[in-house]
Amino acid sequence: QLQLVESGGGLVQPGGSLRLSCAASGFTLDYYAIGWFRQAPGKEREGVSCINSDGSTYSADAVKGRFTISRDNARDTVYLQMNSLKPEDTAVYYCAAGDLAYYCSPREYEYWGQGTQVTVSS
Repeated sequence: QLQLVESGGGLVQPGGSLRLSCAASGFTLDYYAIGWFRQAPGKEREGVSCINSDGSTYSADAVKGRFTISRDNARDTVYLQMNSLKPEDTAVYYCAAGDLAYYCSPREYEYWGQGTQVTVSS
């Protein structure tokens, strides 16, 4: 059974850092695009950072220079390093896998994790 499990969320002060992990089971990540998405209360789910099977990456303007996505195919895990966190980064963060994903858009990703809460507050 194909499954994605996120971890690493929590409460952090503004300016702090967190590293999210997305571990795959039941399949290998090698040939999938993997994306991190987030959804704040009352807002639509949005793409944060995505990484293709060839290692090319995309990051939304709101997080560029602060968030870094990376993948470790040997561990079937994708990471999202989040630095200089701001209150507006508060959301539930989801990872997702897409077989044919091209854009970092939720509608292009088929397999989703359950999400992990990130709260940035003093």
